[in-house]
Amino acid sequence: MTYQLHYWPSIQGRGEFVRLALEAAGADYVDVARKPPSKGGGAALMKKLHDPANPRASFAPPFLVDGDRVIGQTAAILLYLGPRLGLAGSSEADALWAHQLQLTIADVATEAHDTHHPLSIGSYYEEQRDAALVRAEDFRNQRIPKFLGWFEEALRRNPAGDRHLVGGALSYADLSLFQLVAGLRYAFPKATRRAMTKLPRVARLHTNVARLARVRAYLQSPRRIAFNEDGIFRHYPELDG
Repeated sequence: MTYQLHYWPSIQGRGEFVRLALEAAGADYVDVARKPPSKGGGAALMKKLHDPANPRASFAPPFLVDGDRVIGQTAAILLYLGPRLGLAGSSEADALWAHQLQLTIADVATEAHDTHHPLSIGSYYEEQRDAALVRAEDFRNQRIPKFLGWFEEALRRNPAGDRHLVGGALSYADLSLFQLVAGLRYAFPKATRRAMTKLPRVARLHTNVARLARVRAYLQSPRRIAFNEDGIFRHYPELDG
């Protein structure tokens, strides 16, 4: 059965972590909102989100539809998809570790977003620029090195080798760390470059994931939405210090 991914059609956002897993596994899926409205795309996303027939409605996109199952929240979607796509290791302990890694990546993504919207989600960046400058300085100098350093250590400690985060094979955690690094490089190129000089394992994982045949094909295709200033990772030069 074809998976249905429901997410905004014009940004990578949190849906991109799910897209990468589906693409890397060669899964049969449709990015529903990117279809024309006549085929259920576009604004139909919100109609599906607020479907009164679904007793377990998601708070917001992304959500995944698999038959009669509707799963929201990126980490929960990947917890569900991981074993089905062969991207969650080979044991329950592996699956739980992958989930823990994904939740930590979600924490970083939230902090990255909050650098440009530190006061209010509903207000424009320009209305909170002064607070953003303060928040971004701490994120650049303290949080990026701390978070990425933790992933470097997780790779170093992996009993199966330091080329993957979970066991000795590709997992959705590897793909999500790739996306996190890509997003930070876009939003904070100078700060991320400084941090990455001390993170050889994270840098190698990012390079290796980009070289995977299916991932490379996806990154070069129109299915990969470009980073832009509407998503989680936004490049405002003044916030990069």
